[in-house]
Amino acid sequence: MDRWTFLTNHARVLLCVAEDPGIRIREIAARVCITERATQRILADLVEGGYVSRVRVGRRNIYEVHPEMPLRRVQIAASVGALLSLIKYG
Repeated sequence: MDRWTFLTNHARVLLCVAEDPGIRIREIAARVCITERATQRILADLVEGGYVSRVRVGRRNIYEVHPEMPLRRVQIAASVGALLSLIKYG
């Protein structure tokens, strides 16, 4: 049963950032159970896709999730905000 999951690592990283905009890459990697390098690649994908913005504050990054963005490759019309609402409050 450990071979698959309902949420991709991209979605899981997005959820971590949505819950804590100041979270560190090391903390995300530990929560998602992936390497820090994989976390960096996923965050770069999310930033490049417009799903997350990253601002440097001192030595840290602060992230902002854009909930109005549509979900990718989903058969229904849904937004990031709808997914976050479902998972956080559902």
